[in-house]
Amino acid sequence: MSSPVLWYVARATGLVAMVLLTATMVLGLLTATRVSNRFWPRFATQELHRRVSLTTLVFLAGHILSTVLDTYVHVGWAAVVVPFASPYKRLWVGVGAIAVDLLLAVAASSLLRARIPARTWRSLHWLAYLCWPVALLHGFAIGTDMRLAWVEGLTLGCVAAVVVAGAFRLVRLAAQRRQVAALPAVSARPRGVPVKHLASR
Repeated sequence: MSSPVLWYVARATGLVAMVLLTATMVLGLLTATRVSNRFWPRFATQELHRRVSLTTLVFLAGHILSTVLDTYVHVGWAAVVVPFASPYKRLWVGVGAIAVDLLLAVAASSLLRARIPARTWRSLHWLAYLCWPVALLHGFAIGTDMRLAWVEGLTLGCVAAVVVAGAFRLVRLAAQRRQVAALPAVSARPRGVPVKHLASR
């Protein structure tokens, strides 16, 4: 089935999914940074992060469905999750499949969080930091709208948002470490004794 409607739906849902995935990344970094105040508690950021993540999956599903159903080019269902299985633009569709696999792993870890060790969940959740640039690369390389100035600006805005959130996370982390190191119990600890051992006393 080939239709201009499917083509436009695939393009639109792909762009929206990119923006939502970027928002998910930014909210995840803010959650990890423990940003909160009396008007916006930390649980609000966590809940918004969860809801935006679910919405991202919905638009990603729409992007995949419209792309595969549009027979103007043949992608195939296997190429959705099997990298480099598509006869059409094998490399860049394969990069998109890798992004899908990474995102599904993160989503599965979130659904199973109560049933798996915290360390396993944390390790799988780190895949989100790899998923975002891979998905962005897929869109940049294969997206036919990238030649449009507003789409290019939107993409650069997504990159800037994640860079700023990541820099903020690193600055806050460094400040927290300096605060911990300045505590009397930490500064007076015997050489070679980790801070976590002092905290357990």
